[in-house]
Amino acid sequence: MTHQSFLQTLSADDRARLTALTNRAGLLHLALHVGAIVVLATCVALGVPFWPLLLLPLGLFLVCLFHLLHEVSHETVFAHKALNIWTARVAGFILLIPPVWFRYFHFAHHKHTHDPAHDPELATPKPRTWPGYIWHLTGIPLWRSLLGVLWTNATHRCTAAYVPPRQIPRITAEARVFAALYALLLALSLIAGSALLFWIWVLPLLIGQPFLRAYLMAEHTDCAHVPDMFANTRTTYSTRLVRWLAWNMPYHAEHHAFPTVPFHQLPALHVLARDHLTETSDGYADFHAGYAARLTPAPGSQS
Repeated sequence: MTHQSFLQTLSADDRARLTALTNRAGLLHLALHVGAIVVLATCVALGVPFWPLLLLPLGLFLVCLFHLLHEVSHETVFAHKALNIWTARVAGFILLIPPVWFRYFHFAHHKHTHDPAHDPELATPKPRTWPGYIWHLTGIPLWRSLLGVLWTNATHRCTAAYVPPRQIPRITAEARVFAALYALLLALSLIAGSALLFWIWVLPLLIGQPFLRAYLMAEHTDCAHVPDMFANTRTTYSTRLVRWLAWNMPYHAEHHAFPTVPFHQLPALHVLARDHLTETSDGYADFHAGYAARLTPAPGSQS
């Protein structure tokens, strides 16, 4: 059964139940997620005993704001549109991802999921060698790309096919505001002679990013290049903690099949769809073990 035929089996009541929006679930999840960041960042800032050990969990909570940004881009986390918009702005600022630009990028990904000719996520091929795989997981290529996007957008040179021309001034203004705020924070840190933002923001993000890179690889890598969301997108079975940190995005085939379903209803959608999923993995370690087995040595090296 394809995702299209599956959706046709859902009753009007099922659709209404699955797509109903509420503020409560999103606010509760957001409060716990942000609360964990605040507690961990405060402990690092105060230099509590063994505080360096907190940099990794702080980094994980920070990079997992990407899942929040992803969900509020769909405007499904909260019933009130303004809450989605402002949450996207804050999360995007923390992650160096301008949210208006990202929304068009991501919607193009949904419209052309795993289509090599049109999906912007496939503009950079996934690594097929061990050096390329390790380089990808460091997150360095991503940071270079995000800085490039910010520069391109801020200089009014955004030419991406997925961005409507009428939206380019808005995207330019967004990038310039972000760049100005980053510059202001850097200037204030230098004037104050403080490295606080480095320890509670920059370094944890750098530490956490490889885990997000590994997570995101499992969503579509090596899936079929077909229109069926049950075949071109992978659902990864994982622990409750991972699902919580990722705002239920391990149910990724379900999300692509029915993207207007809010994060807190994806487990219910999964129950209905799980017997029809084509691409699944028994955990992220399982996915990467299989992927690594297909990697080749660096070109020119001896195996």
